[in-house]
Amino acid sequence: MTSTAHPSPASVPTGSGYAAAPSVNRLRPRRSCLAVPGSNPRFLEKAQGLAADQVFLDLEDACAPLAKPEARHTIVKFLNEGDWTGKTRVVRVNDWTTHWTYRDVVTVVEGAGQNLDCIMLPKVQDAQQIVALDLLLTQIEKTMGFEVGKIGIEAQIENAQGLNNVNAIAQASPRVETIIFGPADFMASINMKSLVVGEQPPGYPADAYHHILMSILMAARANNLQAIDGPYLQIRNQEGYRAVARRAAALGFDGKWVLHPDQVAAANEIFSPSQEDYDHAELILDAYEYHTSEAGGRKGSAMLGDEMIDEASRKMALVVSGKGRAAGMQRTSKFEIPEA
Repeated sequence: MTSTAHPSPASVPTGSGYAAAPSVNRLRPRRSCLAVPGSNPRFLEKAQGLAADQVFLDLEDACAPLAKPEARHTIVKFLNEGDWTGKTRVVRVNDWTTHWTYRDVVTVVEGAGQNLDCIMLPKVQDAQQIVALDLLLTQIEKTMGFEVGKIGIEAQIENAQGLNNVNAIAQASPRVETIIFGPADFMASINMKSLVVGEQPPGYPADAYHHILMSILMAARANNLQAIDGPYLQIRNQEGYRAVARRAAALGFDGKWVLHPDQVAAANEIFSPSQEDYDHAELILDAYEYHTSEAGGRKGSAMLGDEMIDEASRKMALVVSGKGRAAGMQRTSKFEIPEA
């Protein structure tokens, strides 16, 4: 099967002292990113059995200020003793403007760094905040004897300054894996006239989030990162969640946050290709590989049924095929070599 190598991540920030860990898959499946309060053992236990691609244990908004110190240790316990098989394990720490960030990172990474995939940094406003986290992680990894560079960073964009600096943020460290839209804080930061997170403000005739989402998406794709849409707070409104998720998926986002178990299946479905599209993508890849080979005549373009395919078709098919394979889909069609 034809494949392409992904470009290298952005340059290492000055002074970090490591090369990106080659063993790390920075493009892990993230169709559904489940938020779990780090201070709630019952929810942490239940999350392990849900079908979310990613689970992030939250020390920020979902964790009351007085509960944060104990929650750090609760998270360490569950990361080390829980069964998170098949899930990307993430902890969202508090942002750098608070006094909690340093202790969040040190306690969690020193205590459970070998069972942690990423740190999520909220309210990122400039590249230096990513560099600071990168340097702290490197210090801890070297001190503890962990593989240096293995723990990734997820950067959450939640205000106008962060959006203005999103491309620099995406390039700030080879640890960066995702750029995430944080709609609630963002809406507040720009004085948007709405109290329903993720929904369009009343009276606006177009998509009020299009520029924001596309800016995040372009920064992510330009730097070979994933783009993740944030939460939809009306957790009982399944149709509303699906509509907002379909918008993000149509643009090209890789996944969306889920705040309730009922949203997991919807996210996994919407951010996976349909069976028909997955089969078609695999057929394009097979057909292109055959027709460009010696046996197929070394053609630059060819016909697949009534459709002309070429290198551009292959690139588009790789995207759909990659999403399908990551979701564990199995093809139901087979490429037949055309008769001479």
